[in-house]
Amino acid sequence: MTVRPKKRLGQHFLVDENILGVVDRLAALAPDDVVLEVGPGLGILTRYLADRVRLVHAIELDRSLEAPLAAGLAGRDNVLLTFGDAVTLDLADLEPPPGKLVANLPYNIATPLVLESFARVRSIERWCVMVQREIADRFFAAPRTKAYGAVSVLVQLQARKAGFHPVSPSVFRPRPRVESALVAFVRTAEPPSDEVRSVVEAAFAHRRKTLANSIALAGRVPRDRVESELVSIGKPSGARAEELAPEEFVSIAQALR
Repeated sequence: MTVRPKKRLGQHFLVDENILGVVDRLAALAPDDVVLEVGPGLGILTRYLADRVRLVHAIELDRSLEAPLAAGLAGRDNVLLTFGDAVTLDLADLEPPPGKLVANLPYNIATPLVLESFARVRSIERWCVMVQREIADRFFAAPRTKAYGAVSVLVQLQARKAGFHPVSPSVFRPRPRVESALVAFVRTAEPPSDEVRSVVEAAFAHRRKTLANSIALAGRVPRDRVESELVSIGKPSGARAEELAPEEFVSIAQALR
């Protein structure tokens, strides 16, 4: 049976097994691992993981993949396949709890899923995800660069980069029009508070405006108070959000509490 990828679901099926060795290395797979995979697609990565770890939780939204996945995973009883939306499923209820997220993530959910997985699945300590190159670059972009934004700050407050590998469009079907990358990172801290997250999101909501103006527009606190706190941490009162390092957003949020 021919399975047609669905554009509306951001599906680009992994078809080249040569990339799997890189996944193995960046994910630091071990025999006792419990792995969460989101978007198994045709099951190429799923089978590879199942042959190397203790258990795989595979979450798939597309019910039309049920038959090919069942056939491809036959005989591998260490794969628990769940059909549903990983963005809304309570992944914290998975048993046994996963320690790693290893996946070729559907393009349209990659960023929210990664961000939410930090808080929703506290058992995860390592991520190895295949995403658009643009998204991978954002995760660990440096301040004062075009790619640096709210996602960069929130990821870097919780994790350190452990690996990066560009991926050719030729490993997918259909071939995406953009470059992709494997990026691995390891949890280093608890998720930031709701206050910190709110300040970060407000600060980058209007990139062309100063940080103080952007936060004020969100209705949080007056502009002059934000400007005062910026000066107190050694920043110009007219600084823009991209000029602050991740930890400086924590300082600002604490001062504005």
